[in-house]
Amino acid sequence: MLYHMLLFLVVLVLVEHLTHTEATRDVETPQNLTRTNFEHLERLSNRSRYVARSCKEIRDRYNEQEDGLYYLTTANGMVYQTFCDMTTAGGGWTLVASVHENSINGRCTVGDRWSSQQGNNLNLPDGDGNWSNRNTFGTAEGATSDDFKNPGYYDIKAEDMSVWHVPNNFPLDHWNLAAILRYHTNNRFLRLYGGNLFQLFKHYPVRYNIGSCSNRGPAVPIVYDHGDRETTRMFYGLKPRKEFEPGFITFRAINNERAAMAICSGVKPIAGCNTEHYCIGGGGYFYPDQCGDFPSFDYDSLGMGQGWSASKEMTEAAVLLFYR
Repeated sequence: MLYHMLLFLVVLVLVEHLTHTEATRDVETPQNLTRTNFEHLERLSNRSRYVARSCKEIRDRYNEQEDGLYYLTTANGMVYQTFCDMTTAGGGWTLVASVHENSINGRCTVGDRWSSQQGNNLNLPDGDGNWSNRNTFGTAEGATSDDFKNPGYYDIKAEDMSVWHVPNNFPLDHWNLAAILRYHTNNRFLRLYGGNLFQLFKHYPVRYNIGSCSNRGPAVPIVYDHGDRETTRMFYGLKPRKEFEPGFITFRAINNERAAMAICSGVKPIAGCNTEHYCIGGGGYFYPDQCGDFPSFDYDSLGMGQGWSASKEMTEAAVLLFYR
């Protein structure tokens, strides 16, 4: 009898201990979460103490290996925030710009900062001129919702570029996984053009009436991080596919109307002169149906990938530009 009573008391003690333990866990869980969130925010805040001109310098000097927002400083001391890709191909890629088409039917209206916000104007062949000036606009966090350009675009001396096509309005934490296309160069081509796009487009202006479409700027081979030559080809229309070769990034491609596009993403023109259907950016004067940051991606069938039009996926994705 005494044995059974002792056994009963032991069971009661164990049950009370377990109940107390579970209750303690329930109480501690919010505290642990609060402490974890605080530690995370403190770690992010500490990034503002870094002194570097590029994400590559942050990676090399401070051994940071996490994608996210960081602070950089220009040569003259200006501090700005941008996104760093610390994982692709060794990391150290600095987001310097994004091209976002807010209205495919806008035709060089407000928001078309990479062509013209002042309409299709013969007297403004350079448009807003943002490919070759020091204007900045937008925020890194909003780079898939609006045009973006930071001081790194002209301040950083880089060797290579990386390009991501990310669906419009996607939050920053999911850019990498959401991208429909990601690639980079690895031949240090920017060394030949002053180290950045600012200098490259000083050398190869983006404007109207600039010359024959056979007189194009550099075409640089790319390495795919997500996607391949065939998926790149399919992002553009049936007819443009006959005029380009995928696996490259091309700068300052000229069309039939003698207007220069800024970038042909993922492709190199090889025939014809209809680059407005698969290249982005440009000056302030085009054939009327071609004006805008995505000049003529919707020419005959918006978002259907038929005829001359680009696919819906390509038309509705922001083009993010990185340096390293």
